[in-house]
This record gives sequence, structure tokens and C-alpha cells, in this order.
Amino acid sequence: MPLPFEKSIDELEARIRDMRSFAQEQDVDLSGEISALEQRLVTLTRDTFANLSRWQRVQVARAPGRPTALDYLTRVVDDFTELHGDRTMGDDTALVGGLARLGDTGVVVLAQQKGRDTKENIHRNFGMAHPSGYRKAMRLFDLADKFNLPVVTLIDTPGAYPGIAAEEQGQAWVIAASIQRMSRLRVPAVSVVIGEGGSGGALAIGVANRVFILEHAIYSVISPESCAAIRWRDAAEAPSAAEALKLTAYDLLEQGVVDEVIEEPIGGAHKDPGAAIETVRVTIERAFAELRSRAPDDLIRERRERFRRMGRFLDAA
Repeated sequence: MPLPFEKSIDELEARIRDMRSFAQEQDVDLSGEISALEQRLVTLTRDTFANLSRWQRVQVARAPGRPTALDYLTRVVDDFTELHGDRTMGDDTALVGGLARLGDTGVVVLAQQKGRDTKENIHRNFGMAHPSGYRKAMRLFDLADKFNLPVVTLIDTPGAYPGIAAEEQGQAWVIAASIQRMSRLRVPAVSVVIGEGGSGGALAIGVANRVFILEHAIYSVISPESCAAIRWRDAAEAPSAAEALKLTAYDLLEQGVVDEVIEEPIGGAHKDPGAAIETVRVTIERAFAELRSRAPDDLIRERRERFRRMGRFLDAA
């Protein structure tokens, strides 16, 4: 189902498909007309996505068909072996982690997984981890340090699960503990925000030496809907909240929250998942090539310094 602002793009794509089908059925040459429409489609798509509002970019970050974390894992790394459980309470399905190979290098990977449909979304709790998910993350961070394995994390969550049971199990504490543990990693760490980066639930696995974000992904302390409900007592004010939060990729690059914006295919990652995934793979490999020679103490110092720089401001007075 197309997003509201994609309606004209979807209609033009349908027209091209119909013309191709007609040309094949009637054995007529419509290549010139089809080529002209395809050029028009590229221009329309590029112009539409170049002028998206912040709220529209939020919609793209949540778009159906956008590659999920497991889609990336099947193409970015090889020989992924999932490790289950937090050795305390259970196995959280919203946070997937394990061992894999990135090129010739062994790595530990952590990824927040949303569902591709309603059934899987329920199984994955819509990408919102319980405390057991973050305890699993810390167990894998320990494993990475023990065996000197670089860490890759893929961020895509509306936030940590806010239910009563999660709070009773120490959700806030375990997120803080995960942030602290990741900040002490003695191996290189690279994080990529592939969809939604929601609050502490995202930051818990995002304290990396390099933080990247896809062009139409978002990263924020709170969702626009929740912000609007608090600020204006009306979730319908979410578009206004999105503008105020400055949560888009280029906003975050300007603020120094992320190191680089990864360009998506024209029309967004949901239009060409394969191309988006390949670009992420190349970006992660390049980052590790830069970080490989860093000493453990330098990695820790640089990681802590980059996060301490955030939020600094000058008083004009």
C-alpha cells in the first residue's frame, strides 16, 4: 500500500505496467512511450522524495516493505548463527543477536527486528525489546570482548517495551546498563539506524564508534505521536512534533548525532531493498577498515568523547 504522498508515483507505475502488458499482448512496439513514462517516473519520484517534510520522512521510515534487520543480516554478513537467551529470564524475539562473518572477519551482530506482517510483528513485539533483550545484548558484548570480535548493531525500534511487566523487571536500569556496557567495548563497534531509532531502546545498542543512518530513517528521544500527546494533548499534532524534534537523517548529521547519512535508492529502501542493503554492507565494511588499527583504549576514549560532545551549546548572552 503506497504512502499518501506516493499516490501519483504509484499511479504512474501502474500505467507503465499496463502499457507493457498491452504491448506484449497486442504485439505492438510501445518502447518509446514506455521509456518516456519511465523518465517521467524517475523525475517525479526524485522530486517528491527531495522535498519531503519531516513527518513524511517518519512515514517512510515506517513504510511497509522497508527491509527489516533480518533482511540486512541475510545479505550484509555470512554464516549468521543466532544465539538465544539472556541467561537470566528468557529469550527476547525483538532483539536478534549472534555470530557471523563480515568478509573475512568474525563479528558479533545485534539487530532490532520488526515483523514483515501482522503475525510476525506480534511475535517480534513490533521491535520493542523487554529487559531480557538488553540483557542478551550485554551477554553478546561480553562475548565480543572475550574473543576480540567487532560489533555491528542494526537499530530499528519505536522504543523499548513500556509495559508494566517490563518496568517491574527493571527496564530503565537494564537500558542504562547496556549503554554503559557498550561504551566500555574494547573492540570496534558500528551502528546503523535502518528505520526507527526510538529513545533509550535504540541508544542501548547504539553507543558505537561510528553511527550511520539511512537517508529516510529517523532517530529521536520520543516518537512524534507521543511528543504531541504530551505537548499538545493531541496525537494528531504529530506532524508539528516531527518538525520540532528535528529527527531526520540530515538534521541528525547537522547536530553531530550521526557520522554519516547513507543514501537510499530513489523512492526509499522499500522500493529497492537489494540496493539499500548492498550500500549498508559497503558502508559497514569501510568503517571497520578505518577502525581496525585502533587500540582498545583509543576506541573507548573516542567512543565516549563523541557522545559527550552531543548536546553542547553556546549561550548567546
